[in-house]
Amino acid sequence: MNKGYFGDYGGLFIPETLSHALNELEKLYTEIKDDKDFNLQLTDIYKDYVGRPSPLYFAESLTKHLNGPKIWFKREDLNHTGAHKINNTVGQALLAKMLGKKRIIAETGAGQHGVATATICAKLGLECIVYMGAKDIERQELNVFKIETLGASIVPVHSGTATLKDALNEAIRDWVTNVDTSHYIIGSVTGPHPYPTIVRDFNAISGKELKEQSLNQFKALPDMIIACVGGGSNAMGVFHPFIEDKTVELIGVEAGGKDSSDIGGASITDGSTGVLHGAKTKILQSNSGNILETNSISAGLDYPGVGPEHAYLADIKRAKYVKIFDDEALEAFYEISRIEGIIPALETAHALAYLKKISALDKSKNVVVNMSGRGDKDLYSVMKNAKH
Repeated sequence: MNKGYFGDYGGLFIPETLSHALNELEKLYTEIKDDKDFNLQLTDIYKDYVGRPSPLYFAESLTKHLNGPKIWFKREDLNHTGAHKINNTVGQALLAKMLGKKRIIAETGAGQHGVATATICAKLGLECIVYMGAKDIERQELNVFKIETLGASIVPVHSGTATLKDALNEAIRDWVTNVDTSHYIIGSVTGPHPYPTIVRDFNAISGKELKEQSLNQFKALPDMIIACVGGGSNAMGVFHPFIEDKTVELIGVEAGGKDSSDIGGASITDGSTGVLHGAKTKILQSNSGNILETNSISAGLDYPGVGPEHAYLADIKRAKYVKIFDDEALEAFYEISRIEGIIPALETAHALAYLKKISALDKSKNVVVNMSGRGDKDLYSVMKNAKH
């Protein structure tokens, strides 16, 4: 495998201005990723600040309701800030401090990465600037207020579709301009090398815990792990420790949008190979190579690309990628809330909706859904789309 590549995907497609910063980041990460003191500091923050390990919960009522395999939830929604995003921001903020960079740039769609970045910057005394699409600011009002309450600055992005793709564009422009003083905390397993690897590794804490918890709680590895995929950080984190365990089926669930005629955000299912935000991967593009305007009820899945390692796993058929439409996700949102008393994020609801597609699986099977985030942030969006 070429450096920075997963099969044919990955690499560095960047302005020359960023080369030094990325080389510096890769060198530091290579030096400290197995360093005992760094990992002790990281573990302490995960334990005492984030609240890890997150539980592996048997969804008994849902299992009975679906009358299929045993359903388990890996409860990343119980992390501090309410999602898996904090796993990566903690690690990258520590790297930024070691690099001597006190100004942090981030982009956010659903707002959870923005909240997580603002949170750790507040804790570590770092300046934080968060770029967010104007459309996402409107539908994620609560997270916007949280980010500002934590002392970070939000920069609205009105260009393009005014969603995650455009926020990322503006964040990269800022980074190019202020590269000597700023570190860019990318929120997913996207972007130029070494970001897909770094973000995956920090999120892999969930998969490592799951492996140990499943062996303790049901004396076997899961038969299937399901996770939603936008850029793909929660899925890559929970999948990665199981890639060599070929008995474990890995299912990534993408956003289909309103219906089969919609563009949605299913970059693997509906996309083709191209370059987006510094990496070669699967993207949603026209025949002439223009990025398509995506659409999803979930702000966090409303992105026209996917992490390069996911594209590779799809190519080698180690993971299967499917799509779920808005109405199916909304139905799962309400169903899980009412059956299990857990209100999921709309991103997670896409993964949960897939459970109905596998209800014919043997009842002895153990299926784990990565509960990537909780639904507080999405209540305004759901109310606007209420049909129940």
